[in-house]
Amino acid sequence: MAGVSLRFVLDPELTPALRAQIVALWVDVTNAGGAVGFVAPVAAAEVRPMAEAAFAEIADGPDRLLVGYEGDRPVAILIFCDNRFHLKRHYQVLKRVMVHPDTQGRGYGVALMREAERLGREWGLAALHVTVRGGLGLESFYDRLGYREVGRLPGALRLAPGDDRDEIFMWLDLDGPAA
Repeated sequence: MAGVSLRFVLDPELTPALRAQIVALWVDVTNAGGAVGFVAPVAAAEVRPMAEAAFAEIADGPDRLLVGYEGDRPVAILIFCDNRFHLKRHYQVLKRVMVHPDTQGRGYGVALMREAERLGREWGLAALHVTVRGGLGLESFYDRLGYREVGRLPGALRLAPGDDRDEIFMWLDLDGPAA
């Protein structure tokens, strides 16, 4: 992955500045067509309540934040979400996986997911799970990274009247060798 110049920070301090940067990233990703919990167009005022709830679960535990920085600018993030159920402690769910649209094509998405995989293995997790919105071809990105589709809820996501999308469940086994 030559040329990828991301610096990763796990569990950075959630300062007011970083919170604002993450909300801005979330807005930019959504408005560029990204599937991160909203439908474009969206404004910071709409994203902020969901972001603040996520920040609380990170600050107070048990969730963890991974941020990829280009220089001092956060351009890639994901959240490791604990399943909050003792029979599911062996894997975690990756949520809010996003890379800033103006950095697309630089390999940052792959680098972010590879770092998540590395951490998952380091923590002794058996697997990582991510859900994706159908209709955008996102499953092919995860497929190339070794994830496999393990389920699909047809029409589970209603973006607008008459625009229902599948929710696709992707799974990466971490028990085997690294990809």
